[in-house]
Amino acid sequence: MSGTEENKAVVLAYVEAFNRGDLVALRALLHEDAEIQGVLGKGLFEKVEPIWKQLIEGYGMQLRVEELVAEGNSVAARFIETGTFDRPAFGHQPTGRSYEIVAMEFFEIREGRIQRRWAARDVGSQARQLGLPPV
Repeated sequence: MSGTEENKAVVLAYVEAFNRGDLVALRALLHEDAEIQGVLGKGLFEKVEPIWKQLIEGYGMQLRVEELVAEGNSVAARFIETGTFDRPAFGHQPTGRSYEIVAMEFFEIREGRIQRRWAARDVGSQARQLGLPPV
């Protein structure tokens, strides 16, 4: 397998772990000093773990890979992100409503693990579909 294919495999393992809600496996895919940037800020795993936990447990967030593009140590991913707001999350009570949005994440892979991850998603559309106040 080529280096770019190995890097794509790391991202696919990240998606599979996220979809299982396996935060231990997600942590294992990250370097100790991995920087994770998203809509709610940036930080190390310890900062984003509670955010990811609410997305997984509250929104039932799932990622479906639509496209992966790799060059060198970088991988770009385009997902269809779905979920249903069934449990309290982010200070809101569940609405029972579902959402579907396009999400993009960009990864820098080093030594077979994620060194950096950036994410972009339409949280405004997500909030509207879930019946939440505007972001």
